[in-house]
This record gives sequence, C-alpha cells and structure tokens, in this order.
Amino acid sequence: MAVDYLVIVVYLAGMLAMGWWGMRRARSKSEFLVAGRRLGPAMYSGTMAAIVLGGASTIGGVGLGYQYGLSGAWMVFTIGLGLLALSVFFSARIARLKVYTVSEMLDLRYGGRAGVISGLVMWAYTLMLAVTSTIAYATIFDVLFDMNRTLAIVLGGSIVVAYSTLGGMWSITLTDMVQFVVKTIGVLLLLLPIAVVKAGGFAEMKAQLPTEYFDPLGIGGETIFTYVLIYTFGMLIGQDIWQRVFTARGDRTARWGGTVAGTYCLVYAVAGAVIGTAAKVLYPDLASADDAFATVVKDELPIGVRGLVLAAALAAVMSTSSGALIACATVANNDIWSRLRGVVRPDGDRQHDEVKGNRVFILLMGLAVIGTAIALNDVVQALTVAYNLLVGGLLVPILGGLLWKRGTAQGALASVAVGGLAVIGLMAAYGILANEPVYYGLLASLAAYLVVSLATRPTDAAVLAAWRERLAGRAPTHDNASETVSEQVPAGQ
Repeated sequence: MAVDYLVIVVYLAGMLAMGWWGMRRARSKSEFLVAGRRLGPAMYSGTMAAIVLGGASTIGGVGLGYQYGLSGAWMVFTIGLGLLALSVFFSARIARLKVYTVSEMLDLRYGGRAGVISGLVMWAYTLMLAVTSTIAYATIFDVLFDMNRTLAIVLGGSIVVAYSTLGGMWSITLTDMVQFVVKTIGVLLLLLPIAVVKAGGFAEMKAQLPTEYFDPLGIGGETIFTYVLIYTFGMLIGQDIWQRVFTARGDRTARWGGTVAGTYCLVYAVAGAVIGTAAKVLYPDLASADDAFATVVKDELPIGVRGLVLAAALAAVMSTSSGALIACATVANNDIWSRLRGVVRPDGDRQHDEVKGNRVFILLMGLAVIGTAIALNDVVQALTVAYNLLVGGLLVPILGGLLWKRGTAQGALASVAVGGLAVIGLMAAYGILANEPVYYGLLASLAAYLVVSLATRPTDAAVLAAWRERLAGRAPTHDNASETVSEQVPAGQ
C-alpha cells in the first residue's frame, strides 16, 4: 500500500497548497465568497459537478447499484436532473441578482422581512449537509489506514476547514477543479471498466444476477418520486448550489456551464450503478451495500490505481464538504449574525472586515461540523433531515418568488414556518426516513403560501420594480465597487 499512501498524501498536500494560493486572491468579500463572480465555462462546469457529486453520490451511488442494480442510479440521476433544471430555467436570473445568499434573494423579492427565519432553515440544511460529508471520511480513511473513526473525521475535516478558511471560494474552486479531474479519472475511466471486466462483462453480469437488477424502474416508482421531490427540487434552492451559480462570469456561463455539469451527473449516476452491479457479482454477500465501493477498490484494483481511486472518493467527499461548509458559514454570518447584531461598519473598513469575519465564521462552523460529525453515526438520517427541512420549508417561497408576482412577504413567512414545523412534526410521527413528512410538509407549505398571500396586500410596487431591475441585471449592487480592483486579475477559464 506504500504507493497508494503516497498518492493520497500528495493529493492532500496539494489541497492545502491550493488553499494557501487561494488566500492571495481572496481580497474582498466578493472574491472570498463567490470567487469574484468571474468563473469561465470550463472551471464553472467542473466545480459545479464536483460539489453536487459528493460521498453520497459516489459511495452511496455504488451501494444502491449493489442493492438494486441499474435502477440504483436514480438517486444521483435526479440530482443531475435538478442541476439541469436549475441551469436551463433559473440560473441566469439567479446570477443576475448579484447576491450572496438565498435569504438575500427572498429579502429583495418580498421587501426585507424573510431573511432571518429562512436563514435559520438554510443554515440547518447546510450544517447537516457538511456533517454528512465529514462523516464519510471515516469510511475512506478506515480502508486506507485502518484509522479510528474520530481521528479520521478530525483529519479529513481539518484539511477541508484549513483550505476553506484560508482562501474561501477561490481555494474551494481550485481544489474542486482538481477533485473533478481526479473523480473523472478515478471513477469513470478506471474503476468503471475494471469492475465490469473483473465481473466478467455485461453478459456474465446478466447471467449471474436476477432480471430485476437490469430493470430501470426496479427500485420502485414511489422511491423514484421521492428522489425527484427531495433531490431534484433540492438542487433548485440549496445555498451550496446557488453560491456556485453566483460565481459564474455571466448568464451564458451559468446556463451552459451548468447544463454540461448536469449532463456529467447523469453519466456519473449510471457509472455508479454499473460499478455496484459488478460488485454484486464479485461479492454477493457483503454485510452492507455501502461497503461495495471500498471492497472493489481494495481487492480488485492494482497498486497505484487503487490510491488514485481512493483519492477520487476523498475528492467527492471533500468537494461537497467544503461547498456545504462555506455555504453554512455565509448564511450564519450574513443572514443570521449580521442581522441580529445590527452593526454597520464604516465603508472604509467594509471589505477588510467582511473577509476577516467570513474567514472566522468558516473556522467556527468547521469546528461545529467536525464536533457534530463525531457525535452522529447515521449519515442517511442526517441527510434526510437536511433535505426535508430544505424542501418542506423553502421550496415554495423561493420558487413562488421567482414565478408568481402575487406572492407576499406574509405568505413567504407563513410558508416557511408552516412547512418547516409540519416536516418536523411529521418526522416525529412517521419516522425520519418516511416519505410522508416531505409530501405533506410541502403541501402544507404551498397551502399556507397561497392562502396568506391572497389574503394580504400585494407586495409594494416599488419593491417589485426594484426586484425586476435586479433580475434584469440593471440595478447596482453593494459589491460593484470592490470588483473594480479584482478585475485586474484574469478570470477563471
């Protein structure tokens, strides 16, 4: 394993080096939180694909393939569909808003009264998303070094916190681009063909496994519908995803770059399911389906290649973890702490203080994520809670604000409160992993939004006019001045 260890160590050292390099570019709030809004199509596509394809998509996607066959692709497939829908229908408008958080968008649309409550819901979602990614380090480092679970979480989490704190979105963008390349080579170009060949090819796989393993709908219609509801719609409204949209250089980059990333996700989904199906032929009696990825890598891949593929798994986990971490810190600082504190700094100190403040919040949230990950064991339950809160509490007011001009601030607040409380209550009643909480919570949120919006006065015409100006990209934003300095640095290509 010495060669494999060397590959992993070099990879981790490279992540830290890029964090240090990114620190030199993060000289303003815009640079630190959204990479100056200057990413070109290639870098935007790679980093967007990297953040949405995390440990759940890689290790979990292979596990679903092991358990259900080709239909195990549906979870990751619906993530790709969500990214495609976001890119084609909404990304251009979102990018033109020139905001930093989803809650800022809600404030612009509804007149400045939805921020703190929606921020709390989004903060809970991003925190749990970061926690689930951080827990996954334990699985990978256990395969690599037979390492204690707590030590693995601390080691992996500390590296992500370090490079994220140093350079913010620039560091995360650079590391995500490397992680995208590593995942593409490790999973698509190496692990996929090797696993299929080791299993005897597709003909042998079909001969060895039941026919339902090759049924595209074998996982069940209700499960597919739930995936669409949680993951496809979750892609439309998550702070971690929107914050990447904000990094796009322009409308075309956001639309076409996101479309390429979404298409890549569809390919990745099928690849994971095929690898899992091959693992079922090779190891029909694994204790847990989620062990399929690590088992194939450990037992079937040659020296060196094994290290690269494990680096790909680390890349998948790190990209999602770092994206969720900066999203969590951005929401905590900009949507919650700043509003509750109510302090306005002198303009001359704005950029320096805001970069320093956001850096501190990434460090604090990173420590909270590592501590929570050590305390929790069930990744699936934590991820389910996160997405149920996100979709049940925020989907309706966000999409309503983008699509329905009659929606009001009172309707948005009622929707967040009713949907969030309904989801929590229903999870307590039906169980965290049940489908009913997100179904009924979303319906309750929609009903509250419609009824309260129609029962209250329409949004002020001046607010809607300002909103339309921002959607069209014509209104000035508070970070325009800071971007004049950063324009001297070439945009990412």
